Amino acid sequence: MVVKSYMEDSTTFSGFVNKIIGALPVVGLIARIVTDTGGVGGDFIDFAEFRRRVGKNSSVNDSRAFIDFQDRRGKAGDPLYVLMCCWLAALGAGLLKSEEILEGVNRLRISNDIEFEEETFIAMMNEAREKRAKLNVPTPTIPMEARVEKALDAIYVCCFGRDPIEEEDERTLNIMLKVVFPSVKESDIANIIKEKAKRVAEGGEEDRYPEPKLLSKEAVQLQMKDLQFLQQNSDS
Repeated sequence: MVVKSYMEDSTTFSGFVNKIIGALPVVGLIARIVTDTGGVGGDFIDFAEFRRRVGKNSSVNDSRAFIDFQDRRGKAGDPLYVLMCCWLAALGAGLLKSEEILEGVNRLRISNDIEFEEETFIAMMNEAREKRAKLNVPTPTIPMEARVEKALDAIYVCCFGRDPIEEEDERTLNIMLKVVFPSVKESDIANIIKEKAKRVAEGGEEDRYPEPKLLSKEAVQLQMKDLQFLQQNSDS
């Protein structure tokens, strides 16, 4: 069984079966051991699991779209950056504010530190979950089309800066977003992209470009420790 908990509503049949499997002690344990894409029983899907899940759903043509996009956008169009933006929209919608996502991916565009940003976002999502649990407030259900829009907003900030979205960009964006959000109609994704490109061309997105907020002293120290650790390992 292919479990796609981040793509499907809990009221769907596969979502219902997924919850049942996760709740069974033995079966749930086995399912968690044999799957490398996470999401069993509503478990949190980290970025590595998310990438594997998308990779397994990608055709050769899909993978080519990610490469073509990077060829056009350069380092800013790194497939990992695109997938990070999609992961945040897919998993973080309802937990993270839109401005938090956009500030983070804009910071990623500058720092190129994807591991640090992943840790930061996971901490923010966990904190949001804990707050909602204490208040006994469920996470709001965000429609998949809205998640596509959030992913596109994040990709634009991270990968485009303030450049226009051209026709070839629209083609590759359509393919990449369809891989991540297969339950959304391709025509709906295309319309979302066209509307975004139109707003950008007309200057209607100017007030949505966030400036990356400075990290706290503690966050910077943690980032430096991680960098030193990686440098030590590379030297040895």
